Amino acid sequence: MSEVLLVTGMSGAGRSTVSAALEDMGWFVIDNLPLELVVRVGELATTGSRDYAGVAFVVGRSGVAPPEALLAVEKELQERHANAKILFLDAPDDVLIRRFEGNRRRHPFEASTLAESIAGERASMQSIRDAADLVIDTGSINTNQLRSRIVESFAESNGQGQLRVSIVSFGYSSGIPRDVDLVFDCRFLPNPHWIEELRPQSGLDEAVAEYVLSQESAQHFLHDVVDMLEWQIPEFAKEGKSYLSIAIGCTGGRHRSVAIAEELRRRLHIDPAVIHRDIVR
Repeated sequence: MSEVLLVTGMSGAGRSTVSAALEDMGWFVIDNLPLELVVRVGELATTGSRDYAGVAFVVGRSGVAPPEALLAVEKELQERHANAKILFLDAPDDVLIRRFEGNRRRHPFEASTLAESIAGERASMQSIRDAADLVIDTGSINTNQLRSRIVESFAESNGQGQLRVSIVSFGYSSGIPRDVDLVFDCRFLPNPHWIEELRPQSGLDEAVAEYVLSQESAQHFLHDVVDMLEWQIPEFAKEGKSYLSIAIGCTGGRHRSVAIAEELRRRLHIDPAVIHRDIVR
């Protein structure tokens, strides 16, 4: 059965990018459909003769009913489709302000200033964010990275039933990802940045990976993390969690965290998506 997804979130957080990415993956995507038609169209799309990878309704605050109406629609969708979910797109206020100022679009939430409009929308959307199955913070990623994140998140299931696991490497210098569930810090490992011949490379390169993984402390760390995740992941799946995001951080997000994330992918008995947020910074 096709997945059913409600895509919503803060204005300026990337709904159009997500819409295009889902369409490229073979999803049937409808933008700004009146809420009262969502359930009916969802039924037609999922039972029709054409086999879609999924059905996505992209809704924003502008021109739609209050958030409680969206939650009511989601509840009805879940009654009809066990795999109906909400994807919420978010970004920090300063990022949203820059985006609106850059394209000169008018914010859909009417207020005296742009900052007040964003604050008002955020307050009104909080209940939806709280109810979302997956929250993606687009503040620290570009358009191509967001498209990749969507592809990784909504590709075929990775072997844990309905639970989809992703591993994100990141640099603390660029901030901890706001949309992850578990965070592990590997800054205690020797930093390849201080080795001249390794500095231009990344954790995807064999020389850097070998340097990081050859450390006894790295092997101890990996053993403990894998041991914990191998019993935790099935428990998360048992509780009905749809998405689990695991973050691995180092200072810059280019060497140690990348090598560790790739090694975690190899050691876990699943096939998680791996995203290197800061590898090109």
